[in-house]
Amino acid sequence: MKEVRFFYVPDAATQTELPQEEATHALRVLRIQTGDELFLMDGKGVFYRAEVSLATNKRCIYEVKEVMPQQPAWRGHIHLAIAPTKMMDRIEWMAEKATEIGFDEISFLNCKFSERKVIRIDRIDKIVVSAVKQSHKAWKPVVNELQNFKDFITAPRNGRKFICHCYEEIEKKDFFAEISKSCPADDSAGAAQEGTDDITVLVGPEGDFSIDEVRLALENGYESVSLGTSRLRTETAGLVAVNMCHLARAL
Repeated sequence: MKEVRFFYVPDAATQTELPQEEATHALRVLRIQTGDELFLMDGKGVFYRAEVSLATNKRCIYEVKEVMPQQPAWRGHIHLAIAPTKMMDRIEWMAEKATEIGFDEISFLNCKFSERKVIRIDRIDKIVVSAVKQSHKAWKPVVNELQNFKDFITAPRNGRKFICHCYEEIEKKDFFAEISKSCPADDSAGAAQEGTDDITVLVGPEGDFSIDEVRLALENGYESVSLGTSRLRTETAGLVAVNMCHLARAL
């Protein structure tokens, strides 16, 4: 079977030409020519089957032949908020693998014990786009800028909110057990209330959140949870949390 070639084109429905970076890859690496078939993804839930109508040294113009809306593979909105590690290659690896598994949004937290205060969001976003194409995901996760821990936890959010930590003096529930429970009851119209399936989960830096940060999160409606009995690296904990969310919310 011929390999399916996917390209990320955010405005695929209204455009007729691959973005420059995608065009360069298509023309110089894949040697795509006029008349070849390719598939586009807009990152918003739609695939497009297209045909190359013109391929030059620098431009790849296409014509959409079929619009293919995709169905979500999980319920709700999965949002991981994580403190970036000192070695960025570890958090980049985590973002790539979490995208392959499937989630909706990633935020980066500046915490008391954070060892990294600066992060290149553009680089993370490129890694996420590449993983979206490789894993044929219809939705591209949102990649947010680094923000202060307090600013993040005080912002309003739908669904249930969790903070993972290792403090023995603060009672913790099992994260997977909690998110596997039935969702809140349907409303009077018989449909699930908007946002009730949403999950926001916080993972701290290599030195964990400070105990004051954990308590502040609890004061703002976050639930104290554990990811299991093993002590995990930050990037491993983030990936485990995303995988648990995906398993609990899979359709």
